[in-house]
Amino acid sequence: MEAEREPYEEHEQRPPDPAALFAMLDGMRRMAPRELEDQITNLIREFLLTLRSLIDWYLERLDGRPPEPKIEDIPID
Repeated sequence: MEAEREPYEEHEQRPPDPAALFAMLDGMRRMAPRELEDQITNLIREFLLTLRSLIDWYLERLDGRPPEPKIEDIPID
């Protein structure tokens, strides 16, 4: 007798664990030669800033509010 399979909907997909990514970045930083240490640190900083910008952008989309139009004052003579 074959065991019943659970429907696909009951299996929730969890988001990827960011801890693995951070562990990899830390490992890269530790393995790099001393002369590349500053460059690796800057690379990781830029990556994290980019990730932060992506998260901010995604959260703005989730809010569902349309962006406010930019209004420019034009003087009328």
